[in-house]
Amino acid sequence: MKYAVNPNTSISKIPPETQEIHLVRPVRKEKLAQLLKQCTALRTIYLSKSCAARLPEKTRDIIKERGIELAREDSRGRAINMDLKKLLNIVEMVKDGRSLREIESVSGIPKSTVHYIVKYAERTKLKDGRQIIYLK
Repeated sequence: MKYAVNPNTSISKIPPETQEIHLVRPVRKEKLAQLLKQCTALRTIYLSKSCAARLPEKTRDIIKERGIELAREDSRGRAINMDLKKLLNIVEMVKDGRSLREIESVSGIPKSTVHYIVKYAERTKLKDGRQIIYLK
């Protein structure tokens, strides 16, 4: 799993065993140093095209010194704000051939929301409280 990091993200909430993060916005050199100190297993930092263009050279140098790969990734759209277990349960019910109305009655989630989840099940961004998590 990847965790989204922006200038306002609390670094203490990111698990130390995290191997991948996604920079939503460029972060200051000090915040990046704090992140690298905490997440010793970090291998790849993903960022968008615009974030890559605005990332300072000193920050890039720190990342390269640690042997961490910078990878460009476009993850557009809003993250799905739902518990991961619930989301996986809905996707499994659809795979079992249940109708949207049946899933609505079993899970208590509105039919339109179930349809949205099924339609966008390939999305890999989930929102857990205020933290965005990338599943890929």
